Amino acid sequence: MAQYTPMIQQYLKIKAQHKDAYLFFRLGDFYEMFFQDALSASQELEITLTSRDGGGEDRIPMCGVPYHSAENYIKQLIEKGFKVAICEQVEDPKDAKGVVRREVVQLITPGTVMEGSMLDEKENNYLASVSEFENGTYTVSYNDLTTGENSIALLSEGFDAVLSELFNRPVKEVVIDSSFDEAKQQMFKDRLGFTVSYSDTTAVDKEFIPLVKDIQKEECIEGFGRLLNYIQTTQKRSLDHLRPVKKIELKKYMSLDMYSKRNLELMETMRKQGKKGSLLSVMDRTMTAMGSRLLKKWMERPLLSSKEILTRHNQVEGLLEHFFEREALREQLKSVYDMERLAGRVAYGNVNARDLIQLKESLTAVPGLLETLHQFNHTAVNHLYEAIDPLSELKALLEESLVDDPPIQISEGGMIQDGCHSQLDEYRDASKNGKQWIAELEARERRETGIKSLKIGYNRVFGYYIEVTKANIAHLPEGRYERKQTLTNAERYITPELKEKEALILEAQEKSVELEYELFIKLREKVKQFVGKLQILAGQVSRIDVLQGFAQLAEEHDYRRPEFNDQRIVDIKQGRHPVVEQVMGSETFVPNDIFMDESNDILLITGPNMSGKSTYMRQLALTSIMAQMGSFVPCEQAELPVFDQIFTRIGAADDLVSGQSTFMVEMLEANHALTHATENSLILLDEIGRGTSTYDGMALAQAIVEHIHEEIRAKTLFSTHYHELTSLEAQLTRLKNIHVKAEEYEGNVVFLHQIQEGAADESYGIHVAKLADLPSSLIDRATRLLQELESTPKEEKSSSEQLSLFVEDEKAKPAAKSSEVETRLKSLDLMQMTPMDAMNELYQMQKKVKQNY
Repeated sequence: MAQYTPMIQQYLKIKAQHKDAYLFFRLGDFYEMFFQDALSASQELEITLTSRDGGGEDRIPMCGVPYHSAENYIKQLIEKGFKVAICEQVEDPKDAKGVVRREVVQLITPGTVMEGSMLDEKENNYLASVSEFENGTYTVSYNDLTTGENSIALLSEGFDAVLSELFNRPVKEVVIDSSFDEAKQQMFKDRLGFTVSYSDTTAVDKEFIPLVKDIQKEECIEGFGRLLNYIQTTQKRSLDHLRPVKKIELKKYMSLDMYSKRNLELMETMRKQGKKGSLLSVMDRTMTAMGSRLLKKWMERPLLSSKEILTRHNQVEGLLEHFFEREALREQLKSVYDMERLAGRVAYGNVNARDLIQLKESLTAVPGLLETLHQFNHTAVNHLYEAIDPLSELKALLEESLVDDPPIQISEGGMIQDGCHSQLDEYRDASKNGKQWIAELEARERRETGIKSLKIGYNRVFGYYIEVTKANIAHLPEGRYERKQTLTNAERYITPELKEKEALILEAQEKSVELEYELFIKLREKVKQFVGKLQILAGQVSRIDVLQGFAQLAEEHDYRRPEFNDQRIVDIKQGRHPVVEQVMGSETFVPNDIFMDESNDILLITGPNMSGKSTYMRQLALTSIMAQMGSFVPCEQAELPVFDQIFTRIGAADDLVSGQSTFMVEMLEANHALTHATENSLILLDEIGRGTSTYDGMALAQAIVEHIHEEIRAKTLFSTHYHELTSLEAQLTRLKNIHVKAEEYEGNVVFLHQIQEGAADESYGIHVAKLADLPSSLIDRATRLLQELESTPKEEKSSSEQLSLFVEDEKAKPAAKSSEVETRLKSLDLMQMTPMDAMNELYQMQKKVKQNY
């Protein structure tokens, strides 16, 4: 390093402590990056790469961003999963003896972002840590730095359970110890898309002991300690807003593994991976950001306690019964800002005056909320507001301290109200009177010189000055002013009197701004004392918001209150899929009943593709999840058991990341259900066995059905194209055949989307192919083959004879050269193709055929 300049040496020393982060090194008005950071950042941020002399043989790569617009660049890096270390000058350059001292004041990572512009206001931003212990158990700890929330879960079901748990929440970054298994680390990165960070320190400092007071298990304390130490290392500032750790009692909530969350599209759709089209998009009728975040938490963990579910249903019912009061409530909630994150910013020390005005306006709305809730006159609704503290003292403090429209920057002044502080009032008076004197001087000089364009201006370099245009200089009495600056079209002057007044005005302004800053910091410290109460209030308002959203949803879409039973009876009348119904419109969606009593555990569903089997299966799962969240559900009537787990295998999807085929993914998901399901679970299996040969698939499907029937006895919906399986109804006492009705009309199939008892008569595969617009010659050929196959009883033809139909049919036709489409079709290995690949091939073939006709 000796070859480099002192400043570059300083940079390298600091960079060595933050090797995994981009170092934003403050130089004047810019954050600069050097060496490899500069090469990478110039590409990631699309900014100009330059170079500078640093004392070595070669010039050093360099790029930089202005400090006042750095936030946008930092946001881009964080969204890509990188970390950014902010290195500031921590001494006045005037006092520096040599290189100005610099230190990293904050390490911004995907899981520790606090800046509002980098956050999704409707989603938590979790930092997680995972610790593995010798007995095979894991702890998963969570922290949302923006709200101060802390929680921890203890898992003993292996690493797959850890992946499912982490998939459950919007985690951006995971902290592990440096010796953590590398293959598992790679799963965090590839399968979950996390930024991986390291912390080997697990001891909890004395000041944070209160956070773990309710945690008994040593593993949990150690697991949270790892997370806490990482936060302390990266943030280097007050963490007073952190709340005590809550242990997540997983047995209190419905278990939804990562496959089910993905297949049911709870938070995002599988195809576009966006919120639109998910269950969350349908259910979110909240009016506040913190209410929206709480809704997601309830969806992540539906309840198992009938008592708690009943409480939520009673409150939704009370809110639903009073339309006008609920509308007033929704209007008042619009005035409530994100108190949860505002409280976090207060404690964290990055709150500004406008944030505190938002807090004041939120607190101003609370008494009105309480008054409106009181008007509901409903016992269950009363419990929502009985313990609410409106924090009138804090509201009064903010009202008497801050102006209504303060600037964003707390270093500019103009935040504190007149009358709050006598010394500040004196400074303001001096400044105001001084400016009045300047205005009067300008008017007097114009009068006495006769120069109407004369003006008194100000800039930071020369202070106050008198400006006269060149054309009017001749009219100035000699010696009246002292020349200060010459411009192209004007001259600028000063007078001793003007400079004396300038000193008084500027001193008053400077002292006024300094005093306002001090007063604001004191105000922030006072507000900080209310952080705990603010977090409680935010939680209460969030709950009210979610429940009124449930009531609003029920009102808009005619949802009904579900009932629960202990006899494992599923009885849904005219049930609807909450998402599909809204996409199609309630008038065109066909509702269906679902009935399963104690004598019926498995519904075997047959029917053609595109007829609605998957929709029927999913709507039962979504209805159950909504009911156990506390929401009303889309149907005429619903009676349900409380499901402890839901397992799904719906849709075909290769796991390209881990290199697994559709069939392997299918078997893994099925195995997960068969291994963990209980008789109180719900299992949805769609087309099991289709990823392998017909007889293999049929054998596997039958064995799975039998295993569920005999060993697990969970409520199960099993859809299949293997019509041979319908004979199981005669062998398995608790299995029942149902099918989706379809009819032929003038050679075309019409899907009625109605579920009826019994097995389907036909699969209508060729009709579906026709709907997909396959070439007519191909459809005709398939129809002839089907007629040949069906015309002879199976027992009269061996497998080889059945296959010979294809050969004989070809021999009957005159020999013809295969077309390009036929050649391509014969060469395709359909079992190894993804659905998207198949669709692309089909499109290209259709294009070829259309060109030939």
